[in-house]
Amino acid sequence: MVVEQLYAKFVISNMKLILAFCLLGLLGNNYDLVVLVEGIPNNKGTLFIGLFNSSTSFPNFGKQFKGVVVTHDGKSHTYTFKNLPRNSYALAIYHDENKNGKLDKNLFGAPTEAYGFSNNARATFSAPSFESAKIVLNQDKKCQIRIK
Repeated sequence: MVVEQLYAKFVISNMKLILAFCLLGLLGNNYDLVVLVEGIPNNKGTLFIGLFNSSTSFPNFGKQFKGVVVTHDGKSHTYTFKNLPRNSYALAIYHDENKNGKLDKNLFGAPTEAYGFSNNARATFSAPSFESAKIVLNQDKKCQIRIK
C-alpha cells in the first residue's frame, strides 16, 4: 500500500512537471514566416517588405513591426522573417523601382510602382484592411504575394 501511494505521488508530480514544460513550450514558441514575392516587373530598384502586427499601423511604411529593404534579381524574391512570436500579421510590399524610398503615385494618388499585400488582398480605391491581409502565425508558414 505504501509503495503504491509513493508511486502515485511520483507519477502525479512528474505529470505536473511535464505539463508545466509543455505549457511553457507552447507559450514560448516562435515561428518563421517565409515570404515569396512574385511578379517583380524588372531587376531595377529594391523591394520594401513591411510586416505589420496592428491594424492601426497597417500599411504605413515606417510604422511596421519589422521591415526590410532588399535587392532582388529576377521576377521573384524570397525573404524569411525569423523567430516571430505567435500573433496575427499582415504584409505590405512594394517595388521601389527608382530607389527613392517611397511608393510613387500619380496625380490621382494611384500607385505607379508594383505593390502587393498578404493573401493577395486588394481594395478598389485604397489599401486593403488588416483583416483581409491577416496571417495568423501559429506555426512556420509560407506566404506567396504577387505584386502588380
